[in-house]
Amino acid sequence: MTDTSLDFRVAREDLTRFMQAALAAAGANQVSADAVTRALVTASRMGTDSHGLRLLPHYLRALQGGRIKGTPNMVFHQRLPATGFLDADDGLGHLAGYTAMEHAMAMAEAVGMGAVAVGNSSHFGAAGCYALAAAERGYVGMAFCNSDPFVLLHDGAKPFHGTNPIAFAAPVAGELPYLLDMATSAVPWNRVQQFDAIGRELPDQVAADATGEVSRNPSEVAALLPLGGRDFGFKGAGLGGMVEILSSMLSGMQHGFKLLPMGGPDMSTPRGVGHFFLVMKPDAFVDEGTFARGLAAYLADLRAQPASANARVMAPGDREWRCQAKRDAEGIPLDSANQLAYVEIAEQYRISTLSRLG
Repeated sequence: MTDTSLDFRVAREDLTRFMQAALAAAGANQVSADAVTRALVTASRMGTDSHGLRLLPHYLRALQGGRIKGTPNMVFHQRLPATGFLDADDGLGHLAGYTAMEHAMAMAEAVGMGAVAVGNSSHFGAAGCYALAAAERGYVGMAFCNSDPFVLLHDGAKPFHGTNPIAFAAPVAGELPYLLDMATSAVPWNRVQQFDAIGRELPDQVAADATGEVSRNPSEVAALLPLGGRDFGFKGAGLGGMVEILSSMLSGMQHGFKLLPMGGPDMSTPRGVGHFFLVMKPDAFVDEGTFARGLAAYLADLRAQPASANARVMAPGDREWRCQAKRDAEGIPLDSANQLAYVEIAEQYRISTLSRLG
């Protein structure tokens, strides 16, 4: 794989093979490698490139440095019939996320709801992957996570909150799930890194330089603005605080302002990231079928609403499912920076390179 053209696409099966081989070579056990691969490929198929395949090099460095354990002993402690705590033992956040959701779904099946706080974890990629895991099994799922400080407070000049994502997914009868996955910052930090790698200018009102002034140059960015931008950032800052409370206080972890930076340079000390997951069984609230009928009617009315010129009204998830169908058919694209990164991984771990489709 040496062609760095802008139209380099790979099959998801080949990408899965490559990721699992690289993670195993870096010290991850099978369940950890499977979880990371599942999350990254899911994100890339849906077009969430900032949280998809481009994150593999980071996780490999963290495994090599010892920050993340490749063979953790994760232990679940059930507190009450619908609540529990998962000690992730400094393992990969993706394994922690999917494991916590399994426990939450089991409790929801038994008593209608299940909530799991996770401590001693690490970066888990796209929060939507875990909410989606619940919706695919017929449950309503939510996922939250804290992170190290990237985001200004409203009227603040220095980063305080992380991007602190919120994800919500619900099953839709006969269709792919309703899926909302959003950062409480104006954009995710990985988007800034992605734009910097490909030399692309950022939108306005999403990021700031070291002085707290808005900047569209990714190389100058020292912080992100909260959702709502300069004028209405109190909304994003408030949501970021809500996520922080759920993720760090309920798990007993330190809040995100005190976390080590995700990007290093210390790749040997565990970070102690916290997550929170909530699962609900729809039929525990209303008669069987009521939720499904109501959601179907809501989505039909939503999608039938008039749109502005050259636009289309979409529900959360519609864009992602359209992108997923396209990428499943045509392949998952790698930009030039990711192509080079994957060449280096193949050489370092002596694994077969990705094959270009077409």
